[in-house]
Amino acid sequence: MPVKVLIPIALQRFTDKKSSVEVEGKNINEVMLDLAFRFPELRKHIYSEDGNIRSFVNIYLNQEDVRFLQKLETPVKKSDVITIVPSIAGGLFKKKKKLENQVPVGPDSDHVTETQKSENTAPQAQHPIQTIIDGLTDEETKRYNRHIIIPEVGVEGQKQLKRARVLIVGAGGLGCPTSLYLAAAGVGKIGLVDFDVVDHTNLHRQIIFTTQDVGKKKVEAAKQKLKAVNPNVDIILHETKLTSQNAMDIIRNYDIVIDGTDNYPTRYLVNDACVLLGKPNIYGSIFQFDGQASVFDASKGPCYRCLYKEPPPHGLVPSCAEGGVLGILPGIIGLIQATEAIKLILGTGDSLVGRLLLFNALDMSFRELKLRKDPTCPLCGTNKTITQLIDYEQFCGISQKPVEEDDEQINPKKLKELFDKKEDLILVDVREQSEYQICHIEGSKLIPLGQIKQRSEELDKNKLIVLHCHHGGRSMQALSYLKSLGFTKLKNLDGGIDAWADEVEPTMTKY
Repeated sequence: MPVKVLIPIALQRFTDKKSSVEVEGKNINEVMLDLAFRFPELRKHIYSEDGNIRSFVNIYLNQEDVRFLQKLETPVKKSDVITIVPSIAGGLFKKKKKLENQVPVGPDSDHVTETQKSENTAPQAQHPIQTIIDGLTDEETKRYNRHIIIPEVGVEGQKQLKRARVLIVGAGGLGCPTSLYLAAAGVGKIGLVDFDVVDHTNLHRQIIFTTQDVGKKKVEAAKQKLKAVNPNVDIILHETKLTSQNAMDIIRNYDIVIDGTDNYPTRYLVNDACVLLGKPNIYGSIFQFDGQASVFDASKGPCYRCLYKEPPPHGLVPSCAEGGVLGILPGIIGLIQATEAIKLILGTGDSLVGRLLLFNALDMSFRELKLRKDPTCPLCGTNKTITQLIDYEQFCGISQKPVEEDDEQINPKKLKELFDKKEDLILVDVREQSEYQICHIEGSKLIPLGQIKQRSEELDKNKLIVLHCHHGGRSMQALSYLKSLGFTKLKNLDGGIDAWADEVEPTMTKY
């Protein structure tokens, strides 16, 4: 019988841009097999090499996770709707160069910069609010008037907001709107974790920054804006990369953690640290026109590992830097995260614990799916095997060995040397036409990743073929596919055209 299957935007390029398809089957297994048969390019994103549904892909029948029904044998009927929910956004983790004088800092840390020491010890007489713990000043009463007159908030609720401590991991697309609204709402202490600097490519979505902030440290620029919005709020800066070594010390000082990360290693790190410390983790994720939001609290429901036990293979799922993101999207998801934080602080409403909210900007639609605690979860299940933080880059399949030791990688300077020697090679650009128009390496041949299969015969197996994309993730997928066809002389440009611009052609336009 025909059954409707909804396809997420991230996978629609494998279904001829169709957002939904009708396939045949009497149960989930038959439906998924028929779907993979009709769209062969979709198979590897749904099925692992051993023929099982991938661990980072969940399947829902109407609003129920089939893992908690009859799994793949769950029967279906004509009126049913099947939803494929893959883990999205954050696949490609790009390491950042450590800024000078960066050290882990926290509210109780010994590693505090002299500037922070002076800020933390400076007299606060000019802000009377900081000396009044149990009440609200006249200025605060006026500022929060529209909150206070809400019965579910009131004076006591506003005091709760003032006492609250919220940590935002990532001062990026999600962290910017979240921090702005939490500061405006009067959350007493807001921690910001980020070690990056403001870049031109941030400005279309990271609304806390302006053109004048380009090149500045994100946390410092953000603090300046947040204090301008509400000078009563205490902004704590953690200008460091969150790691297994510092995460517990930083997170333990807060009541709630907001996940504004853009990569899988940090996302799993935040989740695991929150579960181990018993902190609620407000999750948000974005990609192109898709968004996800939930609240993970292992004491009341599932954690992120219950939803996705393992991350996708490194490079298979593009990041926003690779696939793009609608600038408005993080504002929508970030404000949902801020709303959930305020609800948790006030103890009002129904939180997103046990629910996954999906947003599609193209359809302007929200869908809600049920999440259940996985009894086999290695972190919060009945038989826990994860009792401390681990190496998350290794867990996510990110190699630590230098590029020089990887036979499949070539760095930009080495490629430039081959060009200078007039080496007989083919440089293949697997980005999209729109990206190619922004910038490209002279002499490169454009074959978008989605066309590699149809156009592989255009390539000479006897010549060295160097593949590249924006940062290196998509070109590695193309390399793997060409290897399966018998190509042996293959190299991937490490860091993609972005690294080429940095190291070889600095006048090239970057995006």
